[in-house]
Amino acid sequence: MDTLTHVLSGALLGRVLARAPDAPPPLSPRAERVFGPRVPVWQAVVVGLVAATFPDSDFVLRYVSELAYLRGHRGVTHSLLMLPFWALALGALFALIFRRRAAWRRYAWLSAAAIGIHIAGDWITAFGTMLLAPLSDARFGLGAVFIIDLVFSGLLVAGLIGSALWRRSRVPAALSLLLVAGWVGVAVQGQAEALAFAHDYAARNGIAAQQVAATPRPASPFNWTVFVDDGTVWHVAHVNTRRSEPLVATAEDNFIRRFSAPYMPLAQAQWQRVPRHGGEGEAALAREAWAQPEFAFYRWFAEYPALHAVERGATTCVWYADLRFAHPGRERLPFRFGLCRNGGAAWELFFIDDDGQRRPV
Repeated sequence: MDTLTHVLSGALLGRVLARAPDAPPPLSPRAERVFGPRVPVWQAVVVGLVAATFPDSDFVLRYVSELAYLRGHRGVTHSLLMLPFWALALGALFALIFRRRAAWRRYAWLSAAAIGIHIAGDWITAFGTMLLAPLSDARFGLGAVFIIDLVFSGLLVAGLIGSALWRRSRVPAALSLLLVAGWVGVAVQGQAEALAFAHDYAARNGIAAQQVAATPRPASPFNWTVFVDDGTVWHVAHVNTRRSEPLVATAEDNFIRRFSAPYMPLAQAQWQRVPRHGGEGEAALAREAWAQPEFAFYRWFAEYPALHAVERGATTCVWYADLRFAHPGRERLPFRFGLCRNGGAAWELFFIDDDGQRRPV
């Protein structure tokens, strides 16, 4: 999820978990020992939004290198194993900031919840989250919600507006979070429909699929890119699982309609064949580069890797991209990595930056 959505979800969760210090019933002695004394509602909301932002502090890895960012993003700051440590640290920090040292446990519990909702918000997307870091770099993800979902974020905004209007009630915030959970359920249903369609395509065409997958796309929970892997070629289609007729959009239409139009009804799906390692003239060189030890991290990172380009000349370069990030309307593919060499020299690792320039890693 984008950072703004994380902020909104953390603030709402803080409001749900907060009760005014004078609100009945009184806090039991046992609960106070476990959770600490109650804190003002505004402090709970602040703790929620700040703590829900904290996991994305790993963006600083991008200033180290693109490789460090890919290896570490959604790593230890997004780990369930590390969550208690971060929560305790933030709890102590907030206790100092608000000058309420006796309430450090309350701040820690609020921080834990906010970090948890951030992790959940990233887990439902397709990038993958290293929940078991630093013990494992395995990436986990439900992969049902696009990274930016306007309905998802809009429901959170509505909850905050409702909380501002009815300040003494937690109902607007709780209702907003419940509606968000329901919206995720809608996306999961769209994912199931997309996967069923991809499996049916493989069966109808006699493809012994090694992998069948679907990745969410913008503008609708029913917009998907589906993948069928036959071992050497990706079969790819952009579909809307609920549409019966193609959606026509012009340059004058709103951006939501323009983003959604390329996704065809299932009956009119346009399948593309994308070779993993390019055509016959490129495959041998591409496979050689792909198998290099220097490219191990990209083999770990890319879910749907495909040859992006081969450059021949004084310097030979082999570039790969992850089809997970390729969708209609996106002009530039992120995370394009490759290996280059001069003549018979050793392969060296490079990436293509946002300006299309080759950069060493």
